[in-house]
Amino acid sequence: MKRTDTNNAVAETLSAQPLVEPVINRRDFVKGGAAVAASTAFAALSSRAGAAQLPFSDDYGPLQPTNCEVTGLPLLALPAGFVYFSYGWTGQPQSDGTITNSNHDGMGVVAARGNTIALVRNHEVNRTSGRNTHPVGSRGVYNPSQGGGNSNLLFDVVNGKFVSSYNSLGGCIRNCAGGITPWGTWLSCEETFHNWGVGNQGFNHGYVFEVPGFGISDGEPIREMGRFSHEAAAVDPATGFVYETEDTSNSGFYKFEPAGAWGDLKSGGKLYAMVLDNTARVETRSAAEGTVWNVTWQEIADPDAKSESCFSQADQAAIIRRGEGCWYDQGKIYFCATSGGPSGAGQILCYDPRKETCTVVFNSPNASVVSGPDNIAVSPRGSILMCEDGSSDPKRLVALTQSGETFTFAENRLNFQAGWIDAIDAAYPGTKAGFLSSPTGNFTGSEWAGATFDGRWLFVNIQTPGVTFAITGPWENGSL
Repeated sequence: MKRTDTNNAVAETLSAQPLVEPVINRRDFVKGGAAVAASTAFAALSSRAGAAQLPFSDDYGPLQPTNCEVTGLPLLALPAGFVYFSYGWTGQPQSDGTITNSNHDGMGVVAARGNTIALVRNHEVNRTSGRNTHPVGSRGVYNPSQGGGNSNLLFDVVNGKFVSSYNSLGGCIRNCAGGITPWGTWLSCEETFHNWGVGNQGFNHGYVFEVPGFGISDGEPIREMGRFSHEAAAVDPATGFVYETEDTSNSGFYKFEPAGAWGDLKSGGKLYAMVLDNTARVETRSAAEGTVWNVTWQEIADPDAKSESCFSQADQAAIIRRGEGCWYDQGKIYFCATSGGPSGAGQILCYDPRKETCTVVFNSPNASVVSGPDNIAVSPRGSILMCEDGSSDPKRLVALTQSGETFTFAENRLNFQAGWIDAIDAAYPGTKAGFLSSPTGNFTGSEWAGATFDGRWLFVNIQTPGVTFAITGPWENGSL
């Protein structure tokens, strides 16, 4: 099919749908029941409306190697009864005539049209050889010399299948994570920082970009949201304020207050860094579960960081050890310190914007429980699903329940054997050539990323060699 034909096909698919509905309005939380009594500080979650009351164990039983419904390959280990579909492999031809970029990272279900939902997926790359995330045509590209950005995936939730994919933002560096908005877009965050005006063909990087669930970004950074090594973002729908994490050894937690109307991030605003107990440079790492701080905010005078980094400008800001995943749920913002906690294996914190408090809800006791939680998502039943990016091998999806318990929901079993790439290419013709060099070897240590739920579906990525999964099964048997 000619590229112009594929472009027309994508356009027809988009235009033939009803108006966009933000996915935040579609969430199907379990209703009823009083709050679960938690034995740890994770009681901060148990006060959420509709906390599930389970008459059985939180987990779903032991994991077992499970074949992909599309390729027939044993790519994952899952509990009995769960099935999954792989899609969006690195190199897979897309609906717009481009090939899928590599390094799949943060992702969100951001909008819907009838039974079709739109996911936006980050690609944590910069310059690439032979593939990039530039949209077809001249729109949606920031710095033409860079290959990072986003691709959008359309999924039919009734028939349980991916419909199409296309590039939606290009010309970026290391689009690591981001976050969904309540108005049907995705905030794509560059995880990079450099001195003002140095290199990159005159383009500065380290920004946030906005990507529609259906359509293509304008490719323009939102400079007032800060220029730093971004990781993830979460929006409080009550205020429209955006909360941002920073992935550096000593990082801040930020709040962006837009100056424009609700949902308008591009009319400017003010950026602030979190301060704990009115004390400079409080470190969360050594704090025990249940520790609560009062929160105030220090304004960042120059969010574009022309002469000094945002974190350096906020000399009172609290220190987060590698701030990564960030998620809004039921009036609270959950975010993780990937290297936080007394053990250094990971820490989950909860910011309450109504009470202006920050609470330690979980410290990983050691790497065997969870090692380096990165992207996170709150499930329909109120548990936090953590994407591992630490020392474990195989890498796991680990759930943290409202009662403070943890269990492994899935394992990465991507150990490429002879014939695997041919099976993938048979399912998605052209993928083998698009890989540029066929993947070989063991990828079980590659990180999980981009977990996001919609109804009975969990969507999640494995970064290398780059693939997206849609998982479904008997969710009602456990706490996810």
